[in-house]
Amino acid sequence: MRSSRLHPSLIFIAAPFVVIITIFLSILYGAKDMELSTITAALFHFDPDSIDQQIIWHSRLPRVVGALLIGAFLAVSGALMQGMTRNILASPSIMGVSDGSVVMITVCMIILPNTTPLGMVLYSLLGSAVGAGIVFALAWLLPGGMAPVRMAILGTIVGTFLSGAAEAAAAYFQISQNVSFWYHARLHQIDPVMIRTILPFGLAGLILALLLARSITVLSMGDEVAAGLGQRTLWVKVLTVLTVVILTGISVALAGKIAFVGLLVPHITRYLVGIDYKWVLPCSAILGGVFLAWCDILSRFINSPFETPIGVVTAIFGVPFFLYLIKTRGGKQLA
Repeated sequence: MRSSRLHPSLIFIAAPFVVIITIFLSILYGAKDMELSTITAALFHFDPDSIDQQIIWHSRLPRVVGALLIGAFLAVSGALMQGMTRNILASPSIMGVSDGSVVMITVCMIILPNTTPLGMVLYSLLGSAVGAGIVFALAWLLPGGMAPVRMAILGTIVGTFLSGAAEAAAAYFQISQNVSFWYHARLHQIDPVMIRTILPFGLAGLILALLLARSITVLSMGDEVAAGLGQRTLWVKVLTVLTVVILTGISVALAGKIAFVGLLVPHITRYLVGIDYKWVLPCSAILGGVFLAWCDILSRFINSPFETPIGVVTAIFGVPFFLYLIKTRGGKQLA
């Protein structure tokens, strides 16, 4: 194993301070900048008759909390997928997992337009499982399908098909307006009730991911090595896919499909702390949450006073990095 370039404890020590600063700046800046006194009053002496304080509690605070959670969930999902498949291009948005969630949410809106937040989460989880199942099944059936670039192409094709099918169904049943939130992620419309609904699922997914950390470290060395060390690789892969389905499904249910977080952050994390997944996974969660929250803050300044879609901001960082991986390591597996 490569020695760590940065001790993970430094990330853990810095995390609370960085998160607090991120939350403060996210509340402070927006279409209307808030005064420091207004923020303090809203947090410690809430006045329900104050419009600014209502905005802080019901819009900006859920927005930054949602961004931190979604970034953490997607980054951990990407790290798990890359470790399990040894595919440097693996991520929920590229492997059809996110698109599967969007399809099932669309189906849910068609047949159960008044479904509860919990029902929406369950449909999203089912969609994640379907999307992942289709991509991995095709990769397994096709010759050379597990190669990094080919698997990424398969995932992109399946994801595009699923996304197109969802949009066609939404247009046919005239619900495009209702489901546009999940096609074009909008963090500013996050429902606080949905945050409370997904928290138990998110906690379960993160705990399961941490329990799998040692097995993923071994599996990332190759199936033969893992089997030689006595690991039950099939069970590890099943549990890993289940974890990815949970974390990705609740992320899409909360704010829609957001690309590149699960691709970019795990690579940065491994560069910083090494390849031991007992450190990669928690550090990915921290860096992923902060990364998405800062992308959200940046989205308010690119075309001020209008907000740039969060997917555009993550793509600004993600697309060049994706092309860099293909150019430099496209034919190689994760080392």
